Amino acid sequence: MLKKIRIAVSVILFALISWHFLDFAGLLPQQLHWLEKIQFIPALLAVNVLIIIGLILMTAILGRVYCSSICPMGVYQDIVAWLSKRFIRKKKYTYGKAKTVLRWSFLGLTVVAFLFNFSFLLGLLDPYGAYGRMTTHLFRPAYLAGNNLLAAIFTSFDNFTFYKTAIYGLGVFSTAVSLATLVCIAVLAWKNGRTYCNTVCPAGTILGTISRISVFKIRFVEERCNKCGLCRMKCKASCIDSNKLQIDYSRCVTCFNCIEICNRDAMQYAPMKLKKQESSLVLPSDSPPVNEARRRFLSASLLTGLAAGKMIAQESSDGILQKKAVKRETPIAPPGAVSFDRLRDKCISCHLCVSKCPSHVIKPAFLEYGPGGMMQPILYFDRGFCNYDCTVCGEVCPTGALVPLTKEEKNATQMGQVQFTMANCIVYYDETNCGACSEHCPTQAVSMVSYKDSLTIPHIEPTICVGCGGCEYVCPAIPHKAIYVKGLKSQNTIEIKFEKQKDVEIEGFGF
Repeated sequence: MLKKIRIAVSVILFALISWHFLDFAGLLPQQLHWLEKIQFIPALLAVNVLIIIGLILMTAILGRVYCSSICPMGVYQDIVAWLSKRFIRKKKYTYGKAKTVLRWSFLGLTVVAFLFNFSFLLGLLDPYGAYGRMTTHLFRPAYLAGNNLLAAIFTSFDNFTFYKTAIYGLGVFSTAVSLATLVCIAVLAWKNGRTYCNTVCPAGTILGTISRISVFKIRFVEERCNKCGLCRMKCKASCIDSNKLQIDYSRCVTCFNCIEICNRDAMQYAPMKLKKQESSLVLPSDSPPVNEARRRFLSASLLTGLAAGKMIAQESSDGILQKKAVKRETPIAPPGAVSFDRLRDKCISCHLCVSKCPSHVIKPAFLEYGPGGMMQPILYFDRGFCNYDCTVCGEVCPTGALVPLTKEEKNATQMGQVQFTMANCIVYYDETNCGACSEHCPTQAVSMVSYKDSLTIPHIEPTICVGCGGCEYVCPAIPHKAIYVKGLKSQNTIEIKFEKQKDVEIEGFGF
């Protein structure tokens, strides 16, 4: 019965969490958006005290129920392990000693990397972040393709229940990392069950330590046990030594497989008297202190070294401006990121914001934030622009890396500043009217002013620009945009006053 309850809870939570990433139509009820908030590492980064205390108390009372049923990566491993048994009928697990040094090394390395602002490693190993990337980059395109197939079939019968949606890539690097994660964890789960949880996962190591003192534990009823070894062969955590009638509770994920397989009722899940625990390895207390100045210097150096050199305007011998390529030297962080440093400190690259963005403008970064910020969200305006009133990304972020904003706060948040390259503007080189950028600016940071004859040309006010990218997206200039948004390392709050722009005469090539 315990195993059936565990499986039912696991399947329901796993399906809802997965659907949260896959749901492009907004069908998931708003009341279920707490699912991403109850994950352990995201709760730690968000400093969600109630969730942290709740998960710790649950582990201290019931054991690693979180790893067994709440964590989607744990359920994913169980699915792979279940499939392996369908192909290998006589598959048996064996008891193995805990790889204590290795698991604490992974945790220690993750903590040190996080302290030095290299959150890429934390995002890589966090189970929720890893599963989120797998779902967004690999499962979601397949889900969308299935939807589009149904849309084509239903539409042919004049039934518009389904509608076609775009499928697009999110970057080679992030997709490759997601595929490698899926394959590596699947191989480990196929061969040895929960190896990832008990060796690599930082959340598993922390909760495993707490579960040593849990009140409810699976235990042997010695007078009934004949040491047949069935429990050991079914233990996907490889933590049961049936010969010595011992269980390594730091690795037990309370799956109840052992209880179900035992035909002598020699295993029970019941309260146990607390015993003095054997000494276990802990993180070294003499870790070198974090040098804050050095940390900031390294971050700044990496960003500076990776940024492209600023292009210098060129003029031909006859004084005519030449078209020039423009490159965004500073990336644009999503609304609510506050600053690059804060985003790198808190983001685990789960890509829920990437999946849920209705405008499809949030994508994973490569080296735009530096090596420590790889796969974290960044704004691109090649497929759309950030809706002026949209606050979805901050609402779904589980770690607080993107602060939830009201519509009023979003409207006053400056993510970047508009830049104008006159030489690339079609008004200048084609001498034709345009004005698309001004029409799509919600704050009048871009307006049209008199140029020559009856032509008008863009005039920018970067101080009141919110960096939504509407102007950049609609700019028809090719191959180089005439207007684009430059990101800010720290987002500002601006006061926008909608006033009628004064006419500004343009003579020659200057304002």
